[in-house]
Amino acid sequence: MGSYERPLVLPLLVACCALLSGRAGAAGHSVTPATPAPDSIGVLRPPLPVALDPFLADLEDRTFRFFWETGNAPTPPFASIAAAGFGLTGPSATPAPDSIGELHPPLPVALDPFVADLEERALGFFWETGNAPTPPLPSSAAGGSGLAGHWATPTPETTGALDPFFADLEERTFRFFWETGNPKNGLIPDRYPTPSFASIAAVGFGLTSYPIGVERGYILREAARARVLATLRFFVAADNQHGFFYHFIDMRSGARASESEVSTVDTALLLAGVLFVQSYFDSQDPQDMEIRALAEEIYRRVDWTWAQPRPPAVALAWTPEDGFASLDWNGYNEAMLVYLLALGSPTHPVGEQAWTQWTSSYDKHWATLYDQTYLSFAPLFGHQYTHVWVDFRGIQDGYMRDHGLDYFENSRRATYAQRRYAIANPKQWQGYGKNVWGMSASDGPGPARESNLGGDRRFLKYAARGVAVGRIVDDGTIAPTAAISSLPFAPEIVLPATLEMYRRFGSSIYSSYGFLDAFNASVRGSQSQPQPVLPGWVDPDYIGIDQGPILAMIENYRSALVWRVMRGNSYVREGLERAGFSGGWLAQGPLGPTALAPAPLGQYPLVLNPLATAALVQSPLAPTP
Repeated sequence: MGSYERPLVLPLLVACCALLSGRAGAAGHSVTPATPAPDSIGVLRPPLPVALDPFLADLEDRTFRFFWETGNAPTPPFASIAAAGFGLTGPSATPAPDSIGELHPPLPVALDPFVADLEERALGFFWETGNAPTPPLPSSAAGGSGLAGHWATPTPETTGALDPFFADLEERTFRFFWETGNPKNGLIPDRYPTPSFASIAAVGFGLTSYPIGVERGYILREAARARVLATLRFFVAADNQHGFFYHFIDMRSGARASESEVSTVDTALLLAGVLFVQSYFDSQDPQDMEIRALAEEIYRRVDWTWAQPRPPAVALAWTPEDGFASLDWNGYNEAMLVYLLALGSPTHPVGEQAWTQWTSSYDKHWATLYDQTYLSFAPLFGHQYTHVWVDFRGIQDGYMRDHGLDYFENSRRATYAQRRYAIANPKQWQGYGKNVWGMSASDGPGPARESNLGGDRRFLKYAARGVAVGRIVDDGTIAPTAAISSLPFAPEIVLPATLEMYRRFGSSIYSSYGFLDAFNASVRGSQSQPQPVLPGWVDPDYIGIDQGPILAMIENYRSALVWRVMRGNSYVREGLERAGFSGGWLAQGPLGPTALAPAPLGQYPLVLNPLATAALVQSPLAPTP
């Protein structure tokens, strides 16, 4: 380094330190990170700083070394101090105990993600234009389970490295379930930090999160096993109606809360998590065996035929005050999971005509919207929930077979339709664009009206927003879960959208547990600019059923973990086959209820965080006794 460069080093180090220690939001619109309520139940850690690209940590480290290693003090060099047992491995500094994301040896000079993309595209050129008798890259990547020429979406086995931001997002989202849940009974709050009762659907997503935490190295397998056992032991003894549970229950006692209904779809979401841990914990360890036995009892107890007051359809809900709801589940929406689990039951299954009834109304929802021809449902969660656990790539029922696609491709088209709607922005909301989009069921700034943008605008509270045939619900509210949970379907548009929302709005929408539930840039805040730097309204809460798909679908994109495990669950397979699904991985034959299919060669590696060592036993992530 020349002498003319030396005066710049100290300001550079100071600037890096300031960046890496900053926790506040943008001036004028900071959001206080979520902190535990006084009566909080879960295992809570201090609020995390907003994540920065690891390149900045590398820059700070390298700049520090300039002073340490070029000085003339008689102290040993940096590397030898590291080797002397000061907790440093090699020449890079050990992160603080609450550090986030992958820990690794010294970083090479950082490359723009564009370079990885360029490398992959160059490989594709040689692979796909060569004359070798091997299949082209997209079909071989699909492992023979896809529909030829059917979609261009990369499978998890062929995706390149994600931006480091996604590792941070995945871990923060995992911590929502681990830290806000009640370790004594496994119940997960419907929302946080607003005081809340538990949602049984959120518990289903929580059960799904724990093996992800194990595979990513956030928690030890023993800790996950203990939390799963606490959850299953609670539900095997919990109040139920013919195996179905109340939608909302008290976080501590488990008693019915807020006169809620016995919900068939929320029970199905819980059961999906139950079956996932049943298949994941597959060893002969006595606790793994207990997990499988408890899961079996909870699932077998559900009497799906009881929930058919108007067979062959399944009713939405039941209450002791009014009996069954007057409505049944008819397609197309998130209740696809209800029918698949009801068809797969070994004790009280519904008849196969239930799926025929379910699909009989599909034609009402099949249309072309924003250049996409698909089976529509307005909020994106309906295109995502069942896909959290079921790998629909290359498998088809009769309806999809007749229409030349599968449900995975259908969800990809739904994702594209929402993005194109945001680009068109027919209601002229602020902030919408090619990389800020996504509507689903979420909180909102209403109920309120505001004279803004040249007219009287109505803002909704909690609502199922979205775009479908004959139904558009749009008040300018964006829910990050809508786009992010579609990551496996359309990574080419979801990856840039996720990064753009973070880079544009920063800590105003991103805090301790990742993205807050929703935001709206058209609500007047403290700003008067026509194109606001920050949203005028940001939800103060995280919502469990929106956090769950974010976590699971990031992991499905990275490693297909949930999909691979659930392929081995015989009840899921039975439900699919009785619904008429065939092809793809279903043609490989039964795997058994607890068998885990081996990961294909070249699979995106499961990054192990060094925090998942013996030191983690003393970490705040360990469960409370």
